[in-house]
Amino acid sequence: MTIREVAALAGVSPAAVSRYMNGGPLSEEKQEKIRRVIDQTGYRPNQIAQSMRTGKGGQIGVIVPRLYSDSVAQVMEGIAEGLQNQNYVPILGCTYLDVEKEISYLEAMQSSQVAGVILMGTILTPALENTIHSCSKPVVVTGQNFAGVPCVYHDDFHAVSELTARMIGTGRQELAFIGVDERDVAVGKNRRLGFEAAAAEAGIRPEKLHYAVSRFDADSGEAAMDELLGKYPGIDGVICATDMIALGAMNALFRSGKRVPEDAGIAGVGDSWADKVARPALTTAHLYFRECGLAAVEILLQRIGNEIPESPVRKTMLEYSIIERGSM
Repeated sequence: MTIREVAALAGVSPAAVSRYMNGGPLSEEKQEKIRRVIDQTGYRPNQIAQSMRTGKGGQIGVIVPRLYSDSVAQVMEGIAEGLQNQNYVPILGCTYLDVEKEISYLEAMQSSQVAGVILMGTILTPALENTIHSCSKPVVVTGQNFAGVPCVYHDDFHAVSELTARMIGTGRQELAFIGVDERDVAVGKNRRLGFEAAAAEAGIRPEKLHYAVSRFDADSGEAAMDELLGKYPGIDGVICATDMIALGAMNALFRSGKRVPEDAGIAGVGDSWADKVARPALTTAHLYFRECGLAAVEILLQRIGNEIPESPVRKTMLEYSIIERGSM
């Protein structure tokens, strides 16, 4: 139903129904007529249209790097939960890891009806940095710690450092790290640094550490593991930057004749649902992606409502948990 249809059934003007819905002044007689029609018809106002008229609520832009990602899905779940009772609707844009699209979405959302933007960050280029800082509407970044921008991110360094230390504690001495493009500072660089810090702490010589770079999918992880085994067949422990990479690498270990974990241990980061159904189930660092989405919404709504000052910029680093499942 529309507001005009409610007005016609109640025998009042559309303006009277609008005042009723928004708590404006109205005679008791008209209030009763409108209330009776609403009770009979179950009419509910269009929240998006209403927010555009009143300036309260509306749309929140969410820019994600890919759709086929368990971590992205969990962050989105947290965002949706955080916005559920806030009169805001999330509007999704997917960049497919294209930085130019990321900038295009940010610029488009600045000139649209969105009240603010949550950006699931990947690579900070100078162009993207300039775009973020020139935005007139508030922006919150998740998954990365970008300078001068409100961010919610993970303790990637210590998560991988502890994971690697536990791997070494099982007796592994020749280790491999399968990472990603280090322009992605959180997943590529910080996780690799955590791996190296734990190895150095344990006294493992640098020549016993081997590296490969993968994309974020299992096929690429499998190819990277094949490459490493071809060069260094003595590898007995593998740390991967993500769970999907680890699951692909596990397939390569099996094909090479190595038993997991008897001959080689392996672990990932993220705690994907697929970790539990792998055989053996994958040991991983659990990152709190859903909580990341919730925290991003909280910070963004505070920015929109001007409840906190623009400076200092609020940043939140989330904790992690190591989930041991038998693959190490």
